Amino acid sequence: MDYFPVFAKLQDQNCLVVGAGEVAARKIELLSRAGAKITVIAERLSSQVVAMQTSHNLSILQKSFAAPDVQGFRLVVSATDDAQTNQLVAESAEAHNILVNVVDNPALCSFIFPAIIDRSPIIAAVSSGGAAPVLARLLRAKIESVIPPAFGRLAQLAEKFRDSVKQQFQEPAQRRIFWENTFQGPIAELVFAGNEQEAEQQLKQGLDGRQSGANTGEVYLIGAGPGAADLLTFRALRLMQQADVIVYDHLVSAEIIDLARRDAEKIYVGKQRKNHTLPQESINTLLADLAKSGKRVARLKGGDPFIFGRGGEEIETLMQQGIHFQVIPGITAASGCAAYAGIPLTHRDHAQSCTFVTGHLKDNSINLNWMQLAAPQQTIVVYMGLTGLEKICQSLIEHGSPKDLPIALVQQGTTTGQRVITGTLATLPASIASLDITPPTLLIIGTVVTLHERLNWFHHDG
Repeated sequence: MDYFPVFAKLQDQNCLVVGAGEVAARKIELLSRAGAKITVIAERLSSQVVAMQTSHNLSILQKSFAAPDVQGFRLVVSATDDAQTNQLVAESAEAHNILVNVVDNPALCSFIFPAIIDRSPIIAAVSSGGAAPVLARLLRAKIESVIPPAFGRLAQLAEKFRDSVKQQFQEPAQRRIFWENTFQGPIAELVFAGNEQEAEQQLKQGLDGRQSGANTGEVYLIGAGPGAADLLTFRALRLMQQADVIVYDHLVSAEIIDLARRDAEKIYVGKQRKNHTLPQESINTLLADLAKSGKRVARLKGGDPFIFGRGGEEIETLMQQGIHFQVIPGITAASGCAAYAGIPLTHRDHAQSCTFVTGHLKDNSINLNWMQLAAPQQTIVVYMGLTGLEKICQSLIEHGSPKDLPIALVQQGTTTGQRVITGTLATLPASIASLDITPPTLLIIGTVVTLHERLNWFHHDG
């Protein structure tokens, strides 16, 4: 390798930055985050660096650089657009055995800045040795997407208990197993979810022998979004890839299931109209039983688990049985499908409110507050409304909605199979009667639908 990776301790160390432009400001920011005492030498100061003088406690010397200026510094950065100055800075630093970086000139550098993933005290760095810094930054972005920001808090928790773990487990192998279980189990997830007090309590119990993290399962109630796999959240993807079991319904696409761990057990519990693979009560029990057997269970639900997803019923069972869980919100179908159809759910010229309703209730009837839904200047989104479309349109008209009120039916929203059919309350039921329309579908009702033709940005093949 061309460069040996070393993490330098710069806390309270004197560092010099030559130059005071935009690039210099970025280097000042990085050095400041490491606790360095920074001196800036430049003839001209950008407003950005001037603003940093107080916030970053900078010492600024407004002058041209001279060779003796490097003396007394641990590290030097040259970030000017003058080749002669950069050359002089590099030569002066090398003469005094001081590490030097000349921005965008690897030949003059004795060290380079990597792309940094900062989860302090966890730090990761990616470098291309100056050959392709943009590629290094892209790789950093990929790494950051799978490392939660809370990893730093997890490391701080581990540091707090490091001596206690060493006393409890004399053998290095035992300590390694303990920490692996801690970092990959419920304790880590409690930290990621922001419940550090409970995480600390469980870690103490594990040390006291009252609880074994390796034998404790948990449930991740994950919103899989409206269909497109790349609309998953980072947290949803991370938990899917560590789960032992995937429990999913019929609205979760095969592309999303493929993102789960390859060796994870897959259990389909889809519920469709008049065709329930498992009743809801059995699903609740299944999740609890899997977790009690020590499994990490990802419960994937289309859209968002708390918007017509019956997620509340599932976590009630988990809470009653003392099973750890967390809820990961997803992009609900209303938001995702409307966005991909080019239909804003609110718009100051059309709708000042938006209401979500379901197209059928427990007894498969449609019993909604039609007077409220028929009010103007709003958008109505109907989940699971395909079967009851004619009844929905008729009821709205009967309660005062105009017959020509625009309505859109979105099928397989956000996916390459997306289809948007528009009409009015009076015309849409008849116009789709001869079409092959199958769930998942969503109804959007209101004058915002008229914006579809103008704002329809999502184009796809197929």
